[in-house]
Amino acid sequence: MLQDIAPLRLDNRWRSEELVQADSVILHFQQGKVLVRTAAEAAQPLFPLANMLEGEPKPADYRYLFQVGSQRYFLCLAKQVLVPIGYGYEPLRQVRMTKQASLSTFYAFYTAWHLANWYHNTRFCGHCGQTLQPDVEERAMRCPACGHVEYPRINPAIIAGVIHDDEILLTKYAMQHLGHRSTFYALIAGFTEIGETLEETVAREVYEEVGLYVKNVRYYKSQPWGSAADILAGFYCDVDGSTQIHMDKQELSRALWVPREQVILQPDDWSLTNEMMARFRAGQSC
Repeated sequence: MLQDIAPLRLDNRWRSEELVQADSVILHFQQGKVLVRTAAEAAQPLFPLANMLEGEPKPADYRYLFQVGSQRYFLCLAKQVLVPIGYGYEPLRQVRMTKQASLSTFYAFYTAWHLANWYHNTRFCGHCGQTLQPDVEERAMRCPACGHVEYPRINPAIIAGVIHDDEILLTKYAMQHLGHRSTFYALIAGFTEIGETLEETVAREVYEEVGLYVKNVRYYKSQPWGSAADILAGFYCDVDGSTQIHMDKQELSRALWVPREQVILQPDDWSLTNEMMARFRAGQSC
């Protein structure tokens, strides 16, 4: 999966004193797009280094994100930067589908996207309205007026592998649900609501999207997924009663039972969804 970058690891400890260096990786986002290599030369890094943006922006415009191995990543908060030759702005989905880079680079990118959106949306105190400032001791935004503290928002969500005998339920999202055409098969997924356990989320989402009841809900594994600020919890479960699908056409464009040997996997092995599908197809314990 996306986070499986051993022997490297993502060190997300907050270091307020960390200063940008010439070889620091810089993430700059603009209108939902990221500054990324567009030229074909593989020798260029996927995301620009600080020395490629020399003279613009100012050092104060950088905020430390995290470290992967020995490589440090920074977010550039300046509204505009001088775009290096061979670079341009592309949407997240296009970067995932068209770029060649190490898995650790993409893991860092997704996590940076998560933090960038949080910083952008957490600029003012929700209690008194004053401008927030980065906390010194931990990754948080603190109000200098009333002391209110905001931490990075992480949305709990589930992935549900619904099983009946030797078949698993596969779906495709409706185009209007995602804002683009969904081409990959996936599993049932959804966000946890207030006052709800993860297991209850599984049962509710399955019923809402395909009209099925489930039993034997069992936890498999979790995954951070920064593109939606998620922490995903994967569960397998069995159908309880009828297997007739009643699909929510606002959420899904397809929902069908697929025999084990006919499961079509996604083109990369980044996602928890894909790993769960692959595990079922291989006949492993689910």
